Amino acid sequence: MPEIRRVAILDDYQEVAHQYADWSALPNDARVTVFTEPLGGTEDVAAALQPFDVVVAMRERTPFPAAVTGSLPNLRLLVTTGPLNAAIDVAAAQQRGIVVSGTRGAGLASTAELTWGLIHALARSVLAEDRGVREGGWQRTIGRGLEGARLGVIGLGGVGARVARVGLAFGMDVVAWSAHLDPEHARALGVTPVGERELLTTSDVVTLHLKLSERTTGLLGRDELALMRPDALLVNTSRGPLVDEEALLDALRAGRIGGAGLDVYSTEPLPADSPWRDAPRTVLTPHLGYVTADAYGVFYTDALEAVLAYAAGAPVRVIAP
Repeated sequence: MPEIRRVAILDDYQEVAHQYADWSALPNDARVTVFTEPLGGTEDVAAALQPFDVVVAMRERTPFPAAVTGSLPNLRLLVTTGPLNAAIDVAAAQQRGIVVSGTRGAGLASTAELTWGLIHALARSVLAEDRGVREGGWQRTIGRGLEGARLGVIGLGGVGARVARVGLAFGMDVVAWSAHLDPEHARALGVTPVGERELLTTSDVVTLHLKLSERTTGLLGRDELALMRPDALLVNTSRGPLVDEEALLDALRAGRIGGAGLDVYSTEPLPADSPWRDAPRTVLTPHLGYVTADAYGVFYTDALEAVLAYAAGAPVRVIAP
């Protein structure tokens, strides 16, 4: 049976890994090290993880390209939270004899919920009004209602469909587009399928729900953002690189777009000097879509199970290239 000696748990920002799983269930001689801060670039990650034969990665917070896995001679098991992880070069890991295991999925509903939190915060200037009340003020803004407004959903998968259903419940006119949108699926949800241009030019709120790929990177660039109405709101709880961040910042500063609610960024965590930290007409959250007690319970419980299964010689939820 494989021997488990040293286990690294990465990117436990809230220091809760031991709260959501009983890591004492590992063999007595196994040492668990929890990293609560990002490890840095490729060389930093490789240096920090040299001693470990098992690594538990939290989603895509730390990438594992071939350059990293190839520099970790002791690594035998790499567990990612979630059933897939685009930041892991699974083929390269497999070539090195590293088993890559996943967990059950979690966070679709909570990401949809956060999407609506950002939409409401923008539409009703919640942050500005909260600050105003605390400063002794009263009613400094005029909000905008959502009933009768058009919600444009880009990507009608697990999260997008949930967001669309809530929009319909609010009495919104919900339209959707993506490169591979199934029109019948959209209509079955009560959503009108439209083209990309129509969605961007007519929607009061545009929300992104796509997987990041070569095809979707930079999907909303300067030209696409220019199609949006000057009072339109853009929300992204999927992946930062779906949007050209420089173009979006320019549009916000120039008043060519009404506002943006962002939970994801091209570089995470945001650097201290990130221009997003003082960007106008924005509501920003630190990639909280899946960060809930329910999701963490699934992720850490399943991660521990994956380590124990590997130690027993029967890996579970193995991810293939």
